Amino acid sequence: MHQSTSATGARPDTPRPDAFARVIAHRGASGSAPENTLAAFRLAAELGARAIEFDVSLLGDGTAVVCHDGTLDRCTNRAGPLAAIGLRDLPGIDAGSWFGAGFAREALPTLEAVLDLIEALGLQANLEMKAHDAAPGPLAAAVAAALARRDWAARRITVSSFDHGELAALRRLAPRCPLAVLYEAPAPDWREFLAALDAEAIHLDHTALDAAVLDAARRDGRAVRVYTVNDPAAVLGLRDAGLDGLFTDHPSRFLSDPGWAAWDRRGG
Repeated sequence: MHQSTSATGARPDTPRPDAFARVIAHRGASGSAPENTLAAFRLAAELGARAIEFDVSLLGDGTAVVCHDGTLDRCTNRAGPLAAIGLRDLPGIDAGSWFGAGFAREALPTLEAVLDLIEALGLQANLEMKAHDAAPGPLAAAVAAALARRDWAARRITVSSFDHGELAALRRLAPRCPLAVLYEAPAPDWREFLAALDAEAIHLDHTALDAAVLDAARRDGRAVRVYTVNDPAAVLGLRDAGLDGLFTDHPSRFLSDPGWAAWDRRGG
C-alpha cells in the first residue's frame, strides 16, 4: 500500500515471515500466570518460548497498557472501563491476585514496560491492538510512537488486530512495521486485503484453517498462524501441511516435545 513488495509479497526491508519463532506464548504463559503481565512474559521465556503475544489498549488519558479487555473487571482488583482511568491510577491496580495469591500486586503493565522487558529478554512478539470499538487512529498512533523509539522493533515485533481500520491507520504511520491480519475465519477477499495492507501474515482460529488457505498464503509469500491452541494433537496435521506458527497458553506443552521444539526452531 505504501511500499512496493517483492514477487512473493514481502517487503525487502522487513523480516521474512519464516524468521519468526513458531510457538508463541499467548498473553505470555497465561495458562500458568496471570495473562498480559510481566510475570507471564518472564515465565514464557523461562519455559523456552522465544516469542510472546500480548494485547494493547488505551486508557482514558491515552496511555497504552497491556490489557485484553476494555474494562478492568475480569483481570484486576478494580472494575470499570479503561477509558475512565489514566496513568496515575495504575499503582493501585492489582492484575495478579485474580489468578493466584502468589501473583498478588502484579502490575497492569504499560506498553513501554513490556517493550523494555522484551528487549531485555531478547524475545520476539506479536502485539495485538484492541481498539474496543473506538474510532481508528489514536491506538495506532500510540503503538507507532512506542515502536519508533526502538530501532529493534521492526525486526522483532509483528502487529496484528481484528480491527482492520486500526491496521490501516498503523500502516500509514509505520510503513516498515510487519503486520498480521486477524480473522476468526478468512473473509472472501482476504488475499486482496492482505496485499493492499502489505501484511506479512494472516492469523486465524485453528478450526477455520484449511489446505486451500495454506496453499494460497504460500503462493503469496505470507505466513499463516493459528490461535489459541493448547492441545498439540489438534494442529499436528496443519503443522505438517506447512503452518507457520501458533499461539498457545501453554508453550511448554509444545516446547518440551522434541518434534515441536524442532519445528519452532525452524521458524527463527
